[in-house]
Amino acid sequence: MVEAAKLDRVLNPDELRSALEAAIRGKSANASPFSRAWAAGTLSREHLSRWAENHYHYVGPFADYLACIYARMPEQYVEAKDFLLANMYEEEIGGDRHTDLLIRFAEACGTTRERVVDPENMSPTTRGLQSWCYAVAMREDPIVAVAGLVVGLESQVPSIYRKQTPTLRDKYGFTDEEVEFFDLHIVSDEIHGERGYQIVLEHARTIELQARCLKICEVGAQMRLLYTTALYHDYVQPRAENDIGLAA
Repeated sequence: MVEAAKLDRVLNPDELRSALEAAIRGKSANASPFSRAWAAGTLSREHLSRWAENHYHYVGPFADYLACIYARMPEQYVEAKDFLLANMYEEEIGGDRHTDLLIRFAEACGTTRERVVDPENMSPTTRGLQSWCYAVAMREDPIVAVAGLVVGLESQVPSIYRKQTPTLRDKYGFTDEEVEFFDLHIVSDEIHGERGYQIVLEHARTIELQARCLKICEVGAQMRLLYTTALYHDYVQPRAENDIGLAA
């Protein structure tokens, strides 16, 4: 593993790819207790409702994050700009709006569209993740921002949902239509994540820029892990402790 703080030369594309992957490894949201409980089928539909209400406020503005990066991406980086634009299109108008699919799942869990879109129903940690995404998109070098949001965050999605989606069908009995949000992102985010990698590999060509990309990729993975872990502590653990108290 090449650590960002220890870069003493420009990495070639293969080395940089390995270093980016290593920056995420061990920090995937799959490691959170909420994700593990979901994959094991031990969450309730109420817990999944709280996830959907929070997740909306993280992924709902994703096209906005990308738009901020797009506006600051150097004009000559045509393919990178095209990718960002296509990603925004897919999120918002390229078929079903992704947030509408998320709300469909949320309603199947037992919550309502009104609760999902109400920002009062997101936890402080979710608010922090959303704010971090906006800050990265608006302030960081555009290539660094792609590393943080697309590589550090979006590229994780297929591995997370591949573990959770079968449980939604087999354990909870959701229909294909109700879990379309997950099926769609297993495919689309694998493509998006790979394009994010390619943009970083092509345009991060200095020690300083590579180091920043590696660091923000690591931080992005940590942010998603923290957000997902907080869902467990905010919604699952208190109920479990209350149930134990009632049993006593």
